[in-house]
Order: sequence, then structure tokens, then C-alpha cells
Amino acid sequence: MTNVNNKMPKGKSDEHYTPKTLFDQLNITFDLDVAAPHDGTNAKAKKWFCKCCNDGLLTDWYGNVWMNPPYSAPTEWVQKFVNHGNGIALLPITRGRWWDLIWNRSEAILPLAYNYKFERPDGMPSKPIVFRTALYAIGSENAEALKNINGRIR
Repeated sequence: MTNVNNKMPKGKSDEHYTPKTLFDQLNITFDLDVAAPHDGTNAKAKKWFCKCCNDGLLTDWYGNVWMNPPYSAPTEWVQKFVNHGNGIALLPITRGRWWDLIWNRSEAILPLAYNYKFERPDGMPSKPIVFRTALYAIGSENAEALKNINGRIR
């Protein structure tokens, strides 16, 4: 749902970008961002998929992946992430059925601050989201990368 100004009504968008400072702190290179903004500039990934060009759910994944999927429907994303078995995902902490799957398969989980702020498409910080999020790592290199955060996420 997009209006003529390419802006979504408040609370109606899945466009919540991961702050670049998080990627700096992780200090790891991703081969693929599977749910990137349309211009692919957000994650430090060599390649990226976005909803307008190549659907990350329909395209094969490879290498070490970064995933910050649409929170409105994360189940298929989480299933594909877990089956892929190598990457870091930024997802809410929830009671959804998919959460048990990622909880049980992750080698490391790092809850983020309760007032964690994503970036808006214009690069400015968004208002804090109303639910907790965490980083979920699968693969030993990714679990180690979470140690780089060391409580510094704000």
C-alpha cells in the first residue's frame, strides 16, 4: 500500500532499516542480504535481494546471510533462514509459532535494547518500536560476531 508520495501511513510499513552502526559493531561480511531495501544499501552484504527486484523467499540463498525480514509475515522467512543454516537475523521476540523454531536452532541469541531504534528510509532514526527484538545467529562465525556487540546496542 503506497500513496503518491511513496510514504506509508503511520504503522503500515515494513520498511524499518537496520542501523548501519549495528553492522559496524558486528564486524562481519555477509554474502547476501535476503530482504534488503530497494536500493540494497543497508546491510554490508556483497549482494542483496529486495521485494521489487528479486523476492528473497523465491530465490536461492547462498553463503552467509543477513535477514531483517518484514515483521508482518515472518514465518516463511524464518523457516528459510533456519533451513539455510548460516547467517544472522534481526527479529522480534514473540510468542509466534516460528519463534520456537529459531530459538531452538540458533547458536546464539542477543536481545537488543527495549528502545532499539531502526532507521527510516531517509536515514534518520525512527521512533522506538513497541516490542523487543533480538539478533539470532546460526553458524559459529555468526555466533562469535554477536560477541562484538557486547551490550553496546542502543
